[in-house]
Amino acid sequence: MKLNIAVLSGDGIGPEVTDQAIKVLKAIAVEFDHTFLFSSAPVGAIAIDETGNPLPDSTLDLCKKSDAVLFGSIGDPKYDNDPNAKVRPEQGLLKLRKELGLYANIRPVKAYDMLLDKSPLKKENIQGTDISIYRELTGGIYFGEKKQNEEGTWASDLCEYSKEEIERISHLAFKAAQARRSKLTLVDKANVLETSRLWRKVVKQVAESYPDVELDFLFVDNAAMQMILNPKQFDVILTENMFGDIISDEASVIGGSIGLLASASVGDKHALFEPIHGSYPQATGKGIANPVASILSAAMLLDHFELYQEAELIRKAVEKSLQLNITTPDLNPDSENITTSKVGDFIEDYINNPQDSNINFQNLHLGQSTII
Repeated sequence: MKLNIAVLSGDGIGPEVTDQAIKVLKAIAVEFDHTFLFSSAPVGAIAIDETGNPLPDSTLDLCKKSDAVLFGSIGDPKYDNDPNAKVRPEQGLLKLRKELGLYANIRPVKAYDMLLDKSPLKKENIQGTDISIYRELTGGIYFGEKKQNEEGTWASDLCEYSKEEIERISHLAFKAAQARRSKLTLVDKANVLETSRLWRKVVKQVAESYPDVELDFLFVDNAAMQMILNPKQFDVILTENMFGDIISDEASVIGGSIGLLASASVGDKHALFEPIHGSYPQATGKGIANPVASILSAAMLLDHFELYQEAELIRKAVEKSLQLNITTPDLNPDSENITTSKVGDFIEDYINNPQDSNINFQNLHLGQSTII
């Protein structure tokens, strides 16, 4: 298969982790005789510095012409710490989602057995957790009309949803549940919000087409609590934009590091793949950023094009790296010599040599990582 992939590395640690995802995809291309062509373009703070625009027209045009987008991260303290900034890096990502019609954000959350001790949550509560969160991405309060009075003493953000917006992501979530454990939980605030009451009404209607899927409902405050107390109860979670943003970030503590969580943002024509973590400017250039989320986002890219065997090999390589503790300091504080690129090297090498024994991995690959 030939794929043209737009690479938007963005800010902070984005370029470092995205480089590892590209490294892994190139290894997959060699092993499975694919052709992946990568074209880079600026977005976020670096794009503002270069052009004054967080999403230059040339970047958007490249994304529209590509088969998929591999995204890094955006954000910079000089904008984060300036509430008066009129142009912000995040505006670039929001516009990109809207322009590409990326209405569904999919975030898998898994508790790896070898990392249960890394989570701040109780092992017995999180073991076996395997969730897929479907977050509506182009509607709701993030895209609603925004107002502020001239004195800066009053502000408003409008939250709006249509039946069509809810239906299209609901069908995706129900189909995902059918392929998993046949349970879907709608997270809303229907006791307070009119938009949530519409979500409930529409999702119930859509559910009639999926009688094999069990549907239940949770208010978002209760869902946030249950995510900590008993995340194993969830299979597929469906929710609106802001609730999904919060719930999925909360879920990151289950695995022990936000550096493990990948995501896909898909629409009818385009798809974008990115780690859910931010730009982490404090770590930029230090080689300590965890590239696993970006690498797993690359696996989701392959899934999107039905390259399931290739995607599964990446996931096996990631699990091997975690099993052998070849991880960055967020998961292994004693691994100061295992850098972002070394993790990528190991996963790349596993793809090229998947039949090596554990002993060979430990002797050879740990040696490559200069920790023995």
